[in-house]
Amino acid sequence: MFASKTVRFASLFACLVMAFSMISVSDAEARRGGSFGGRGMNTFNSPAPTNTAPNQVAPVQRTMTPGQQPSAAPGVQSAQPRGFMNGFGGSLLRGLALGGLLGLFFGAGFGGFGGIFAMIVQIALIGGAIWLAMRFFRGQRPATAGGPNAAAYQAQPNNNRPNDFGQMFGGGSAAPRGPKPTPGKNELNIGIEDLELFEQMLSRVQAAFAGENYAALRTLTTPEVMGYLSEELATNATNGVKNHVSDVRLLQGDLAESWREGRDEYATVAMRYSSVDYTADRNTGAVVEGDAENATESVEIWTFKRTSGGDWLLSAIQEA
Repeated sequence: MFASKTVRFASLFACLVMAFSMISVSDAEARRGGSFGGRGMNTFNSPAPTNTAPNQVAPVQRTMTPGQQPSAAPGVQSAQPRGFMNGFGGSLLRGLALGGLLGLFFGAGFGGFGGIFAMIVQIALIGGAIWLAMRFFRGQRPATAGGPNAAAYQAQPNNNRPNDFGQMFGGGSAAPRGPKPTPGKNELNIGIEDLELFEQMLSRVQAAFAGENYAALRTLTTPEVMGYLSEELATNATNGVKNHVSDVRLLQGDLAESWREGRDEYATVAMRYSSVDYTADRNTGAVVEGDAENATESVEIWTFKRTSGGDWLLSAIQEA
């Protein structure tokens, strides 16, 4: 018994929605965000919270760091999502859905109600067998609670670690009162001199970017960050606009964490700063985005990197 045209069209539409929803899941996770760069082994970990950025910050979204996967919590390795829809079962359902869709295109459909019921039974049987097999093989492997760095970001008191460095050397407002967030580990014992340098780099990077000074950016950033900033500058030039940043002032800042990886050293700093930041048309000077008259505040997480005691370079920026 063949279905009417209305029923077949409705079935076709439902299959299209189901098929495209299955296919677009992975695409939704690949959208470009405002965080970019690399933080070494912590690239896919959220920075430790601070008074300046007390809420959890998302890991770096655009990075060239290879061979790592996001972690559910700092310092703890998380397993990849498992389950029927994430493995062979998901592929099976997508194949069946697309197969039925092709059948509709060629006039066969799903074979009526009896065919749909038979397909559901087959899916249940095959899915059940796969689930039992996965449970059996998964039970053969010992569970691990984490690697040797599982407690890397637990609270570790360090009286030599300065907090709220924006206030300590004239940055502005004091840190809010109340319970302090759990600090990250300051393995490098970052001090005032380094924090003052980070404040200077905040203004220098902003000025170099606004001035489209590629030579200055190369001396202040890692090649990866330089690549992302150059890409943005090129996009602005193509669109006929220019970004203007001036009057950069650090209002509050504190160290989130610092660590060493072989010859490389990293320091992550939370900074709240104000600036006059706007985008204008290159030809007319008309403001197309932002405010050219009033300063606005931003909170960002900047990570700096140096190798073998060399100069600090900006290696990542994350939006708080």
